[in-house]
Amino acid sequence: MMTNVNVKAWISAARPKTLSASVVPIVAATGLASGLGYAIQWWIVLFALLASGSIQIGTNLVNDAMDFKTGADAPNRLGPARVTQKGIFSFKHVMRGAALVFFLSACFGIPLVFYGGVPILLIGLVSILMGYAYTSGPLPLAYYGLGDLFVILFFGLVAVGGVFYLLTGVYNTAAFIVGLQIGFLSTVLIAINNLRDIETDKLVNKKTMAVRLGLTGARFWISFLIFAPYLGGYYWLSVQRWWVYIVPLLVFPLGLLITKRIFRTKPGAEYNQYLALSSVYSLIFSFLLALGLQI
Repeated sequence: MMTNVNVKAWISAARPKTLSASVVPIVAATGLASGLGYAIQWWIVLFALLASGSIQIGTNLVNDAMDFKTGADAPNRLGPARVTQKGIFSFKHVMRGAALVFFLSACFGIPLVFYGGVPILLIGLVSILMGYAYTSGPLPLAYYGLGDLFVILFFGLVAVGGVFYLLTGVYNTAAFIVGLQIGFLSTVLIAINNLRDIETDKLVNKKTMAVRLGLTGARFWISFLIFAPYLGGYYWLSVQRWWVYIVPLLVFPLGLLITKRIFRTKPGAEYNQYLALSSVYSLIFSFLLALGLQI
């Protein structure tokens, strides 16, 4: 029987604060399609959100279980406690939960596959596989410093490009640029998380990007990810879509605030607040980008 405690634990394991990474590409792709004059089929947006969110949750659950198994989530971890680490659920229990959520993501993707065909089928299958392989399998991406690249590709280029293709039937330069912008934003979350855990990750030989770059390098990497979307925005200036560049600048001060705090604060529990701020930052940016595309 599912108790209130168990429900709360599963919600915690899903890591709601990270789910912006599954929302922002859908918002941006929808805004792009609408801004280019395409009629929006909202059922596509809904199922894309459900499928993307499920993949994100499944990835988080696998991460919860595998980081406990490898020792990365030790009792002295600086981030929020994980359900496997705390013994609320067993390793097998959490992995089964991940399998169920990945199955649900496949179910949500079925209508999209019937509509979009083979390209969407391939995107869905590879996305689920990579979600599992993020911290599991023979080559766990996060343990080899490939986690950031995974997020840029699958929560940026692939997610934006896939949804844009479903809504329009085409793929173009604008979709690629927005995919990069959103990919960089979504990666801020994992980059801050890895910088917070840099010392404990070193102990278990988890070679995240932060571990590979070192403390200073990781801070500059986060700064790049926060501000790179504005560099990509120069594309919109080149095609005379001024508002697409100007409107997202409204959230620039928040990005600057996060960057200053990252440089001025030693990695620790305070970084959990910066994770929350970066989630809000990416959400606001995506909505402002979508708004700018409508002008």
